[in-house]
Amino acid sequence: MTERPALTPQLGRTRVMAILRSADASGLPAAARALAAGGITCLEVTLTTSGALDAVAAIQEDLGPEVAVGAGTVITTGQARDALAAGAGFLVAPVVDIDVIRGAAERGVPCYPGAWTPTEVSAAWQAGAAAVKLFPASTGGPAHLRQLKAPLPEIPLIAVGGVGLDQARGYLEAGARAVGIGSPLLRGADRNPDPAALESLTVRARTVLEAVGATAWAEEAGR
Repeated sequence: MTERPALTPQLGRTRVMAILRSADASGLPAAARALAAGGITCLEVTLTTSGALDAVAAIQEDLGPEVAVGAGTVITTGQARDALAAGAGFLVAPVVDIDVIRGAAERGVPCYPGAWTPTEVSAAWQAGAAAVKLFPASTGGPAHLRQLKAPLPEIPLIAVGGVGLDQARGYLEAGARAVGIGSPLLRGADRNPDPAALESLTVRARTVLEAVGATAWAEEAGR
């Protein structure tokens, strides 16, 4: 296997990935700035958003290297190639595609493929994933994640799909390395990026990071 890329540093530090998914990308740069102001510095722009690749490039140029911007819903090698050409710093997928995972690893780019069963999680990890996205996480909740971690403790899992702001801590306590949160975090700020909506988004970003930070502190204290 090609050497496994390391976890995206911004994700490792904050343990939260913001998922930017919208009908079009026009409001995403403003939402990205608001998220970064609140401390969330790992941002996924999904390819189901019209203009997603232009948004990846624009957000990265605007916010600089302190913020990691990746492409999501990458399900083909062609999409992966285009995303990397646009400057995506990591790839996220809802499925396990071995070619996408290996191609990213060969380029030293973290890939976070989606899986739900032990077989899928193991296959993604063996192919070179930097971590595996448990998706959709809400289907089984933290209990399902805890059951997966028991036999596969060495595989870092990112809980994504239906994770609410008040649920992030529960997934981390169950063993998740990080969580990915979309609409519960954005709440339409991407579609209507007026000052009040963006300020509220920054506040929500700080709130979820405080919850995650409390969990991380508790884990450290228990060692």
